[in-house]
Amino acid sequence: GAGLACGASGATNSDKKMSESTKAVFLSYARDDAAAARRIAEALRASGLEVWFDENELRGGDTWDAKIRQQIDACALFIPIISRHTQERSKGYFRLEWKLAVDQTHLLAAGVPFIAPVVIDDTTESAAVVPPEFMRVQWTRLPGALPTPQFVEQVKRLLGGKPMEVGRPRPAVAVPPGSATPATKKSAPLAAVWITLGVVAVSVGVVFFVTSRRESTVEAARPSAPPALVAAPSALAPRLADKSIAVLPFTNMSEDKENAFFADGVHEDVLTNLALIRELRVVSRTSVQSYRGTAKPMKQIASELGVTYILEGSVRRSGNKVRVTGQLIHAATDEHVWAQSYDRELTDIFTIQAELSRQIAGALKAALSPEEKILIARRPTTNPLAYDKFLQARVTINREGNITSARTRQIALLQEAVELDPTFAQAWGDLAAARAFWYFSGLDGMDDQLARAKTAIERAMQLAPDDPAVFSSLGTYYYYGYRDYARAVEQYERRAQLQPNSPAVFNSLALIQRRQGNWAQSLVNSRRACELDPANLSYQRNLLVTLRAGRRWDEALDVQRRIVALLPDSLRESYFLAALRFAATGSTHEMEAFLAGLGSDRRNSPEVVELLKGWAATIGDYAEAVRLDRIQPYFDGYGTPRYDQAYTAAANLFAMGETAAARERLGNHPAELRAQLQREPTNSRVWSLLGSMEVILGHKDEALRCDARAAELIPESRDALEGVTNAAFRAADLDWLGEKEQALAEYARLLRLPCIDITNVHGMKRRYSTLRGDPRFEALLNDPKNNAPLF
Repeated sequence: GAGLACGASGATNSDKKMSESTKAVFLSYARDDAAAARRIAEALRASGLEVWFDENELRGGDTWDAKIRQQIDACALFIPIISRHTQERSKGYFRLEWKLAVDQTHLLAAGVPFIAPVVIDDTTESAAVVPPEFMRVQWTRLPGALPTPQFVEQVKRLLGGKPMEVGRPRPAVAVPPGSATPATKKSAPLAAVWITLGVVAVSVGVVFFVTSRRESTVEAARPSAPPALVAAPSALAPRLADKSIAVLPFTNMSEDKENAFFADGVHEDVLTNLALIRELRVVSRTSVQSYRGTAKPMKQIASELGVTYILEGSVRRSGNKVRVTGQLIHAATDEHVWAQSYDRELTDIFTIQAELSRQIAGALKAALSPEEKILIARRPTTNPLAYDKFLQARVTINREGNITSARTRQIALLQEAVELDPTFAQAWGDLAAARAFWYFSGLDGMDDQLARAKTAIERAMQLAPDDPAVFSSLGTYYYYGYRDYARAVEQYERRAQLQPNSPAVFNSLALIQRRQGNWAQSLVNSRRACELDPANLSYQRNLLVTLRAGRRWDEALDVQRRIVALLPDSLRESYFLAALRFAATGSTHEMEAFLAGLGSDRRNSPEVVELLKGWAATIGDYAEAVRLDRIQPYFDGYGTPRYDQAYTAAANLFAMGETAAARERLGNHPAELRAQLQREPTNSRVWSLLGSMEVILGHKDEALRCDARAAELIPESRDALEGVTNAAFRAADLDWLGEKEQALAEYARLLRLPCIDITNVHGMKRRYSTLRGDPRFEALLNDPKNNAPLF
């Protein structure tokens, strides 16, 4: 097969770009490496570099050939991507590109960097089938085509005429939290990161005021029940790898069915151990959960998850005895590679997990480093009851998500675990992370939780500073407790060194970069996480949030369609798809069709009533929203606090001019929030929400004071997601208060920034505003660039 040549970053303007640019990068690759080349191109473009790359231009012919020759002649740096695919092909268009690049070097002065080979797999330089000239320059290795910030900086240096730097950044060391509050500072360029928490909630696109506030603050969502999984679209399906594996949920064979948590815990610990083996790609727990009890053939499961091997297992626990069985299957042939049973004392459960991991690594011919062997063999605790509490805490969050009731139980269980075994470092670390997340979520008691998180993480670091689970928790503590991205990343980078093939690395990097305002690079990493783990709903939803905030509507709709395919029985996800179409185009036809397909029994269900209420508010049908609110004032199915729901209902009444009814609907919630702020004066989310309530209550000065305090606590410079969200709510408050000039200026500014739904022009055209009819406001909403992609 011919190599797929790389066109200009905007193919129709390639000649113009070539004439204007002397610093362009040309990527040359084999067709099978298109996805890898795309990742590299997107990473370079996100840093402001021009990359000539167009995977859709495999046309051939004289015109095409002339264009490629012109681009190679004009580019400043030629990057050939080398892999087993280029090794396998003695003939291909990419080889002509390589020859043209070599010819180009003959015209350059000695020492001028031009060719910079990049190897994306384990192909060795000594065996590489490349021109001899390639062997005279330094090569860069990017396993899995995963571009790091260091690689991007190296490319920039080469474009500046400087030689490539040799060596790899040293892993950062753990920095235990001191007694002083960590200072918030802007993060340095980030390498790959890992984080144990950090699943971003996709907004329901329903209740305008509630979801946007919650989405920008809490990076978690309650998972839907896992229905039968369908294959993700091929656009994000990962390429099969010989050392890729999916570990299906272990079957609980215990007579006491209450021991199901134990089987789930063993399953997750085995996954954690396997993920520590650098040569393996392991599908996440989230993606395999949908296959619990499945009757699907192994070949189909492997195809849907993009893996070569499947591990099935079971756990039987009886008294102080435990039996764990496992069988490894080569999915394409349905061949049983090996099967093994382990009968041990309950206290030997960690030994079983370690043996199982080593067996799998051996069967997949994955070499274990001495460090990996030590990590896999570790014993987190010697107290079985403490381990039970630890597993129960983890299963609680896995099954219920980050709703407040689940978080409360998780913290209580982890507290019991560390009281049973005060030397249980991993439980201390998880406890610190859970309490820090509570603080980050802005829930009642947040300051006390952060203080307790500090005590827990200090204890964990004293006990096991080099345990990957512990320093990951330390990173989470800095991230959620202080938004201290730089110190958090130091810890995530350490974990990334251990798990370079983990999609969680890229998902976590995307979350941090988004809050730093580095949206383009965040998008690159979020896409990569979904590529590696296409059935992971959390990663898909994280990607969707970024796409929606950046108004990249076509791709956002594609992602939401994938989510619908993964959850075909979810009315909510189908609703989101129709609502997203409205946000993208202003069309209500898709929502009308969705609603028309609902039977009367489903339309009257609590979930659908809540969705209909949100849709009515979205399109400015406040009378219908109020009618539905009287039928169903509160809905607890999504974990939305009742004061949020009360505010939304009051805002609908206020928009209708029913001010007295709106104030009555708020009830005692404003007083409750004021009391909470007495206890927690740094709760930005509560300040912002209270400010909007004060608008309805007619307290103009107090409303503006609350908004100003929210902005002071979480400025846009500190958090590009939540800070901008707070600014958008302040703009709406100014609007409703009749401060038209200020509101108009803020709307104009915010329409140029990524923001979740609040400043969507189609919603703004229908929602209440004192600016309605002002030609300047109407011009803003009708300007195409204010609904065009932002990055």
